[in-house]
Amino acid sequence: MNKSTENQFVEIIKTHQGILHKVCGMYRHDHDNKKDLFQEIVIQLWRAFPKFRQESKISTWIYQIALNVAISDFRKESRSPQRVELSENLMNISDNIYDNSTEEQIEIMHHAIAQLSAIEKAIVMLYFEEKDNEEIAEIVGITQNNVRVKMTRIREKLRTIVAKNNE
Repeated sequence: MNKSTENQFVEIIKTHQGILHKVCGMYRHDHDNKKDLFQEIVIQLWRAFPKFRQESKISTWIYQIALNVAISDFRKESRSPQRVELSENLMNISDNIYDNSTEEQIEIMHHAIAQLSAIEKAIVMLYFEEKDNEEIAEIVGITQNNVRVKMTRIREKLRTIVAKNNE
């Protein structure tokens, strides 16, 4: 590719890097894993850039590729066994009592969202980004009606998970 195309790509990434960070944050929690996912998304965007036909908004195109890469990476990761070690900090949690109900509610919601499928997480993230059903449908590659149905089911699933946590 020529220098002009490269500069255009770099500007697009700079302008829309927030999208990439949000997607990475939704699918990866460890800093190094987020960086790796970010790099993989940028590589895939670079490879796809010459084929971008500008039939949709650039942000929609970026979301599509970023989510596809993140979901693919998430699925690969979920198939491999995980080893979890408790850090020294977790072992030394103090028994100080304070009102952390808001923090607990946020943590419960994060825990509930983490239990969703990859596609459900993508829909929730786009919903929180205040994307309308039409744009969510275009990004995820499903119909608007399917988005509405999935959102209803996701809300019910989240209610069930949160209710189980509160028991």
